[in-house]
Amino acid sequence: MTGDSESASAEDGAPPPEFMSALVTEHFVLQSTSSSTISESGSRVSIYLSALSSGLVAIGFASTSHRALESLAFTVLPVVYILGCFTIVRLVDTSVANIVSMRRMEAIRRYYATLGSLAAPYFEADESVTGRHGVRYGRWSYLFTMASMVIVVNSVVGGATVALVFALAIKVASPVPVVLGIVAGLALLAAGLYYEHRRLTPVVLGSRQTGGLVRR
Repeated sequence: MTGDSESASAEDGAPPPEFMSALVTEHFVLQSTSSSTISESGSRVSIYLSALSSGLVAIGFASTSHRALESLAFTVLPVVYILGCFTIVRLVDTSVANIVSMRRMEAIRRYYATLGSLAAPYFEADESVTGRHGVRYGRWSYLFTMASMVIVVNSVVGGATVALVFALAIKVASPVPVVLGIVAGLALLAAGLYYEHRRLTPVVLGSRQTGGLVRR
C-alpha cells in the first residue's frame, strides 16, 4: 500500500504523505526551539538584573561603614560583572539559534506556498519595503537586542568597580577615580558591542536574503 501511495503521489506531482508529516514535525520542532530561546533569554536577563539589584541594595546598607563597603563592593560587584559576561555570551547564542530556527521555518513556509494556488495567498512572502511582520532588520539591529541591554548595564557595573578600586583601595584623589571609571566603562561597552556585532550581524545580514528573522 505504501508503494502504491508513493507511486500515485509521484504521478500527480504531489509530495508523499510521509514527507509532509516530517515537514510539519520539523516546523513544530523549530517553532518550539525558537520559543525556548526567547524564554531562556528572558529568564537569564531576569536572573542577572535580580542579582545586580540585590547586590546594590546590600552595598547601600553597608555604605555607612567604610570597611563593610569595601568588603561588599569588591566581592559583589566583580561577581555580578562576571555573571553579566556569562549572560551576554548566552544571550548572543540564543539570538543566533533563534535566527537559524526562523530561517529554516521560513524555508518551509515558502514551500507551503508552492503546494497549490489556494496556498499562495496564505504563505506569500513579506513585502521587501516593510520587512517581516512590518519590521526590517539590518546592520545596526544588534543595538536593540536584550544582549545589548545587558552589555550597557554590565559596562556600568565594570566601570563603577574600577572607580571604587581607585577611590577606596588605592585612595586616589577625586576626580581621577571617576574619570578612570568612565573610561573603563566605555571601553567595556565598546568591547561588548563589538563582540555581539561580530557574532550576530553576519547572521542577520545573511538571513535577509532568505527571509530570516532576528529577535530584537
